[in-house]
Amino acid sequence: METLKLDIVTPEGKIFSNSVKSVTLPGSEGEFGVLPGHVGVITTLNAGVIEIEKIDGKKELVAINWGHVKVDEMSVDVLAEGAVDINGDSESEIARAIADAKQLLEESTDNNVAVSMVVSRIENAAKSAL
Repeated sequence: METLKLDIVTPEGKIFSNSVKSVTLPGSEGEFGVLPGHVGVITTLNAGVIEIEKIDGKKELVAINWGHVKVDEMSVDVLAEGAVDINGDSESEIARAIADAKQLLEESTDNNVAVSMVVSRIENAAKSAL
């Protein structure tokens, strides 16, 4: 099975670094998916959610406030100003991550509708992961 090497980095350090099946990104022109063999592209990212499909089929979400991405045939490199990994082993850890993501998104934009849509998506995905 072909995979992509995904790295998500902020000024504070790496948020995610691993091989994945696919990744969906909140591009400035709209959400787009990346699979192995994708054509090379460099673009900006809006506030939103990066959805990662791991090799085992499980999904992981990372909320970002904005950034840039460089995509090539075998790798995706995300540079984000701020990011929160929506991950945890308990409901309280996931609830804390969702609250941190909501704060990150609210600080990055005054578009309450966009923030609400992203937070709703994160909450629904987190509930289905438990």
